[in-house]
Amino acid sequence: MDPNRTFGEMPLPLFQPAMDEAVPAPLPPGKAPSYLADHRARLRDRFMTGGAGAMPDYELLELVLFRAIPCQDVKPLARRLIETFGDFNRVLTAPAARLEQVAGVGPAVVTELKIVEAAAQRMARAKVMHRPVLSGWDALLDYCHTAMAHREIEQFRVLYLDRKNVLIADEEQARGTVDHVPVYPREIIRRALELNASALILVHNHPSGDPTPSDADITMTARIAQAADSMGITIHDHLIIGKSRELSFRSQGLL
Repeated sequence: MDPNRTFGEMPLPLFQPAMDEAVPAPLPPGKAPSYLADHRARLRDRFMTGGAGAMPDYELLELVLFRAIPCQDVKPLARRLIETFGDFNRVLTAPAARLEQVAGVGPAVVTELKIVEAAAQRMARAKVMHRPVLSGWDALLDYCHTAMAHREIEQFRVLYLDRKNVLIADEEQARGTVDHVPVYPREIIRRALELNASALILVHNHPSGDPTPSDADITMTARIAQAADSMGITIHDHLIIGKSRELSFRSQGLL
């Protein structure tokens, strides 16, 4: 210690603000900085005037994250999510446990993403439920892609139709692993009889993205078709949903 220094002396800071320079006051709790508020306002205006078509995935994701994280810059998180999962759709459909592994993702973010996912699926489903399926085939394919294309595990669904080919039930029959799902023909036919269904459409996804059927897919479909035929139930098709396209057993001559 310097013997010439008294206890009352303190070293001066290297830089001192001018006496008339305002020191920023802390923001009130729950209030975003003005530059963030301006950015959010601009992004919302662009969305409302130009729609989502001209916005990259990360900006659309920002709009979703605004509600979950009201007072922070969410652009870095939106970019991290897109980089991790690939695109907007895959972020929405990613399992909650995987989402939570991304830095910055907590329960509020997961909840917001899953609300948007559920809304998208419900809107797509509403276009096909209780309507003639064969005359609205494009809407059915849109629904199947929305519900299943980006799943990380295989899922097997059965669409049950009445005598007029109106969709009366859409049920998940089983979930499996990344490349296998257990399917039980007896349970499918039992449920069809309970619903008084006259026809079925089988649907499952391939998480790999390639909808080419495996030998197991072909064998399983033949078993279901045989069981259905014995009860007078028609199998209209078996659809395999890939990432960007689907395969129809009927159109490929496999059914």
